[in-house]
Amino acid sequence: MNYISIKNNQTILLSDIPESNYESFFDMNFGLISGHPARHCVNYFGYKAGNNVKLICCIADDTTHEILVSTCLVHKTHELESFSKELLCFEKFEREIHENFGINYIDHLWLKPVRYANNRDDKSQTIANYPFFSIDSEELHEVGVGPIHAGIIEPGHFRFICNGEQILHLEIQLGYQHRGIEQLFINNKKLLQRATLAEDIAGDTVVGHGVTFAHLWESMCGYEAQLDTEFSRTLALELERIAVHVGDLSGACTDIAYQLGSAVFGRLRTPIINFLQEWCGNRIAKGLIRPGRNQFPFTQELGERLKHVLDVFEPEFNEMSEKLFSLSSALSRFERTGLVSNEDATKIGVVGMVARMTNLNRDIRSSHPFSLYSELAHQPILKRHGDVYSRVQIRRKEVEQSLQYIRTLIANIPAPTENKSITDAPKPSSFCLSLVEGWRGEICHCALTDKKGDLMIYKIKDPSFHNWLALALCVRNNEISDFPICNKSFNLSYSGHDL
Repeated sequence: MNYISIKNNQTILLSDIPESNYESFFDMNFGLISGHPARHCVNYFGYKAGNNVKLICCIADDTTHEILVSTCLVHKTHELESFSKELLCFEKFEREIHENFGINYIDHLWLKPVRYANNRDDKSQTIANYPFFSIDSEELHEVGVGPIHAGIIEPGHFRFICNGEQILHLEIQLGYQHRGIEQLFINNKKLLQRATLAEDIAGDTVVGHGVTFAHLWESMCGYEAQLDTEFSRTLALELERIAVHVGDLSGACTDIAYQLGSAVFGRLRTPIINFLQEWCGNRIAKGLIRPGRNQFPFTQELGERLKHVLDVFEPEFNEMSEKLFSLSSALSRFERTGLVSNEDATKIGVVGMVARMTNLNRDIRSSHPFSLYSELAHQPILKRHGDVYSRVQIRRKEVEQSLQYIRTLIANIPAPTENKSITDAPKPSSFCLSLVEGWRGEICHCALTDKKGDLMIYKIKDPSFHNWLALALCVRNNEISDFPICNKSFNLSYSGHDL
């Protein structure tokens, strides 16, 4: 067996990961995923090892709660057989490996740049020369949007090929802005600096990425968080989920010109994020999550305050939801718009809500549980049509579910315990993988330490990395005027992609 089976947030020695040649590595990982829809690749990346590149592949099994980790050593001049030819879920991972290390995949179907960050192998290649797909035709036309965006989001370019108003093809290119955030985890040695970096990976997922880093760091240091700390993390994750889902319901209403829904859902987001400010002094929860400590213990008084907030919020949310989902003009814009099939979702390896909208059960809270989700006995909410309607329905139902979880949690608030600081350094020559289900989907952080226990590699994967291709596929055969509602119903992250 050329892989090792680990659990979420488990730290192992690097030497415990079996190493094989690429042919064996390829055959094994291909066999692990092919024909097994409950397995998917949560991370696949490389790092320099002398004159060679070491590849690490991490396959999650959602039924056994295992993560299957394997590695191989290749030289950058090697031409490798591509997973992506048969398993499209690997396409973006392999493209990143290609641009970072110059490894060529001889049969990759779409070997284009992912980011062209500063650590790319060929510095002469720039994102400005991205080779967009095009069709030479007198009847078809191209529509380019971006990379300078009309709103306040970050840069990304959308290239449509249309026949009149009908979209035949959309290619999305990101990679215009980089913070080098993975390298900053290596360069910044203080734990507070690293915890702050985790919060800055994606500004709408401060809690999700913060909890992922905290779990990983605690595991590598052999530290076990107290009950009250995990209580706060679980509660904060569900509050973040409510806040973003409600805001996105507002955005969906805006994109179909339903002003009442836009205004009411937009207003309902405010008391949730205002409560976060009452709790930790920040409306998007910066500073709340820290490794090895409960930064802002959740008290009985805060519990009473949150209960009052939810008692006012819930009936207003339910009333507005009933109006939206019984409005024929809204449903006509949601239903059968922006379809992604279960077959395509499985092939391209989508995660989170984008998977669950096609009846693909992919939710780390149940498949690889963490914090207090085992106690909550979380059941993922699944839809099956894969359209805008499924995506907005999931947002509504997950808000309702999160409200139940929060009420369950605050009914039994654990007493604050004395913070015991992390005193041990990370284990030397070790590997750890942490998975968290953020509101958008599966977040994965991987870390490797050197012989001294210093961070050697820090690899981040935001769920958007998996899901951008699904957005490109969903607009085919839709009118170009449908793109805004399709885009908002996904609400993917530019910053989470352009690390």
